[in-house]
Amino acid sequence: MSEPLVFSLNSGAGFARQVAERLGVEPGEHEERDFKDGEHKVRPMQSVRARDVYVVQSLYGDAASALNDKLVRLLFFLGALRDSGAERVTAVVPYLCYARKERKTKARDPVTTRYVAQLFEAVGIDHMVSMDVHNLAAFQNAFRCHNTHLSARGPLVEWLRPRLGDASITVASPDVGGVKRAERFREALERQIDRPASSAFMEKFRSEGEVRGSRVMGEVENRTVVILDDLVAGGGTMTRAAEAFAEYGASKVYGLATHGLFTDGVDKALDCAALSRLVVSNSVPVPEPPANRSMGGKLDTVDIAPLIAEAIKCLHTGQSMAALDP
Repeated sequence: MSEPLVFSLNSGAGFARQVAERLGVEPGEHEERDFKDGEHKVRPMQSVRARDVYVVQSLYGDAASALNDKLVRLLFFLGALRDSGAERVTAVVPYLCYARKERKTKARDPVTTRYVAQLFEAVGIDHMVSMDVHNLAAFQNAFRCHNTHLSARGPLVEWLRPRLGDASITVASPDVGGVKRAERFREALERQIDRPASSAFMEKFRSEGEVRGSRVMGEVENRTVVILDDLVAGGGTMTRAAEAFAEYGASKVYGLATHGLFTDGVDKALDCAALSRLVVSNSVPVPEPPANRSMGGKLDTVDIAPLIAEAIKCLHTGQSMAALDP
């Protein structure tokens, strides 16, 4: 069996190289060419005919490249791989854009998650792999092609475990919608620390970009509270939750999220006395100092490249992926 081919766009080359190194392969060579009118083309620079090809690329916006530009480049590259005769094309998108708009909340709302899925399927991918999407059921229903959902629970639990000591633990969701995600994390944590942990959540209402509500449900007083969310963008949700749990008597509060988008203003939002540490994965590049220092030095990162590499290995060889979901 030939080795898998692992590609990425230029903007994701650093993370994709880490994944390729874990697999013991060299990243695939490609060309991205920009034209003066704003158009571009992306093509593989080596043969992909009859090969098992994986394109590793998170979809987020940053100062260097707009989100929609990355999305279009990725779609065109996936289509080019299919047209070049790849036997199987898998999009590995640890952070999947537009996953938060998965249902209609107002009249005539778009269901953007479904539209994005249709775009990927239109260019001929065989498989979509993503990690800790906002709504798992919506992700699985949106994609008609094969899809795999990974979780950063394992790396996050490994970071957390040595820091808990013998404290009483509560795993909390910052809103009702994330309760199931927090519950799965709580169960994984209990297996690792071999003692029970409690559950809690905070009420939250969002409308027109405004967040309201801070009432806490669950056992919090004199306990270490672990707030679990899928992502941190502006930081408002995490900050509100940390302050609410501290007000209800938590002795320490950790904030854990898979994706650290860190949009404008998050430095100030995370300068929060109630939050002991904030932990995210490297699914999206994390801020470099001095941005980290402006967060009080409270930002830590867990590496998900080994998990992504193991998922690719399982898909390439046809092995079960059950062991990747602790």
